[in-house]
Amino acid sequence: MRVKTTVSLFIFVLALSPTTADEPPDLDSILTFEGSRPGVLPRGWGGSAMDTLFADDKVVHGGSWAGRLERTVGSSGTFSTFTASVPMDFAGTMLELRGFLKTKDVNGWAGLWMREDAASGAVAFDNMQVRSVEGTTGWTAYTIRLPIELAGTKLFFGALLAGEGTVWVDDLQLLVDGRPIKDAPKGVRTKSVLDTDHEFDAGSKVTMTSLTPAQTASLVTLGKVWGFLKYHHPKVVSGAVHWDYELFRVMPRVLTAPDSAGAQKVILGWVKALGDLPACDPCVSIPDGLAIAADVAWIHDRTVLGEPLSEWLESVYRNRPALDAQAYVALNPGVGNPAFLREKDYANQLPDAGVRVLALYRWWNVVQYWSPNRDVIGADWSAVLPEFLPRMVAANDAERYRLEMLALISRLNDGHANIGAAYSARPPRGDCRVPVALRFVEGKPVVSGTYAETGLKLGDAIESVDGVPVDRLIEPWKPYYSASNEPARMRGIMHELTDGACGPVKLRIDRSGAPLDLTVQRRPAADTDATVGSTHDLSGAAFRRLSPDVAYLRLSSVKISEIPDYLKGAEGSKGWIVDIRNYPSEFVVFALGGHFVSEPTPFVRFTYGDPSNPGAFRWTDPPLSIDPIAPRYAEKVVVLVDEITMSSAEYTGMALRAGPGAIVVGSTTAGADGNVSTVPLPGGLQSWISGIGVFYPDRKPTQRVGIVPDIEARPTIAGIREGRDEVLETAVRQIVGPSVPELKVREIAKP
Repeated sequence: MRVKTTVSLFIFVLALSPTTADEPPDLDSILTFEGSRPGVLPRGWGGSAMDTLFADDKVVHGGSWAGRLERTVGSSGTFSTFTASVPMDFAGTMLELRGFLKTKDVNGWAGLWMREDAASGAVAFDNMQVRSVEGTTGWTAYTIRLPIELAGTKLFFGALLAGEGTVWVDDLQLLVDGRPIKDAPKGVRTKSVLDTDHEFDAGSKVTMTSLTPAQTASLVTLGKVWGFLKYHHPKVVSGAVHWDYELFRVMPRVLTAPDSAGAQKVILGWVKALGDLPACDPCVSIPDGLAIAADVAWIHDRTVLGEPLSEWLESVYRNRPALDAQAYVALNPGVGNPAFLREKDYANQLPDAGVRVLALYRWWNVVQYWSPNRDVIGADWSAVLPEFLPRMVAANDAERYRLEMLALISRLNDGHANIGAAYSARPPRGDCRVPVALRFVEGKPVVSGTYAETGLKLGDAIESVDGVPVDRLIEPWKPYYSASNEPARMRGIMHELTDGACGPVKLRIDRSGAPLDLTVQRRPAADTDATVGSTHDLSGAAFRRLSPDVAYLRLSSVKISEIPDYLKGAEGSKGWIVDIRNYPSEFVVFALGGHFVSEPTPFVRFTYGDPSNPGAFRWTDPPLSIDPIAPRYAEKVVVLVDEITMSSAEYTGMALRAGPGAIVVGSTTAGADGNVSTVPLPGGLQSWISGIGVFYPDRKPTQRVGIVPDIEARPTIAGIREGRDEVLETAVRQIVGPSVPELKVREIAKP
């Protein structure tokens, strides 16, 4: 598994370069990089790290100049950005940054980025991290969008590169509601309470080192009430109060309440201070046929809340406003996944006890009201608050806080939910690792790839590390590895199993049934080859003929522009193997899938949230279909999947499976699909959730389930040792029959 560098532009100090003595460039020339000169930054652009930013007149998309970000192992920092900015003095609802990127040998990721800032910090942000560009790609158009925030005063935008490699950027467009930003109507920005309330900028002022059972119970009630009002009370959803800071104002009084009745009284007084509730007009109705209904039954519990507080919350629910967007959340246009807005990330400090509790409340309520997969978590979500409150209070150093946040987020059992910036805190800790790739095969960590001399061979099964049996190592690590299912969780653990201090490590291995003790060297993880083991497809060209009868395409290097060539290359074959044991380099669901169907073919249905009914999720209707594209490939299509297949790869697999005669071969996929939403978290962290539900047209789920193959095929230890690809062999037999010798496939599949 490849672990991407996490880049949070919320905490950048963006130093714009001084302009030259020339006439200041207009926005059009900045966006197109024209008027640049050799040896200096592109005209009108700044950014970081300065030694990686270039103007390029050799590789361009249009005109005479492009921008180039170029990073090597010796480059400053861990990422680079082109940065420009404009004042947000315009009116509108939606910002859009379009542009073209071209990449070469990017071993991290690249993308466009955009951020709206207010006096209080970032209020909207996207950097394409979860849909980023990797490897080598031709000029391709990309688009990112942000809702325009009234509090925003300045817009930052540009391109970024994390890791090593080269990315070119050219022909950008900055649009407001579809028109060039220079043509957008002017508007007056207004400051929000987030810009004017500064009481807790330096911390929550809440002091606690431990909790009594009574305090824990009271804080559970407070957290649920706080989250409910965040998404239901008209004054809060309008952005008229700084809801984080209101929490800090009431929390000390809840902690010092003598008993549950006292805590209920404190909370009731606090919420009533918001003012009288306006009667709903119109009132919100609950739609019929919901995929998931809102879980608000707890507001009727008089025993826990007391009658006055329960009645008041019921009144809030009856009079909740009918909205398309709220102050803290809006649905992204065209997709429907939530965008979490105005969330302060408290980046410049270790969160104090009150802010750590806020982190728990924020995440718990995001899941409670905005996770479309809340019903398949696999555990009682309400039990998470009382369990983690004492843990958050006790997490009084940065490492322990990050570890507890990883454990908290893993409880969602969503493979998209993670905290890249906290990976160094989870076990096994260490900056070095044995330079091999491991797969969990037949219940054992098995060497499936090597990229340095270690004495280990393909097919070696690791039984212990420094004398500790692997099973004893792995079990306590699992709570810190977020995944939708066990195959994906073990994929993550295999990536880090040998991590530790640099230097020698003792391994006991099973080699062809014989035990063997080896001492090998851990090397800096930053120097290891991240591409080894990151896919399970064949190396080499994207398309080839495995035999006169069998065409093969791996999606890790597929290009939409080359699909006509692939179709021509597949002519006369009896079947086409599409290998998605990887992550597609380009989105080919419709461009490729259309050639495998003869009529519009439904393949997916979604669910999305409802700002008027937080916690409820609606079905899309009708299902989304693939439309036919000539020429049609009418022979058998075999799709290969395994635990590497995740998110967009799973979505692509669903689409290709819908074609007549298509079959899926392999093993269950990662089970994490749906456009991803970013959740800023205290401590400068960020996580994500799968923001829409993804289902088959008959409403069968995919989250946590993954794509279940029609024909199961898995690698074996013996097969890895022999250099075979047994999943591919199984696929070939579906096309040409069982009598064809395995040798040809083995030869192709060798590393």
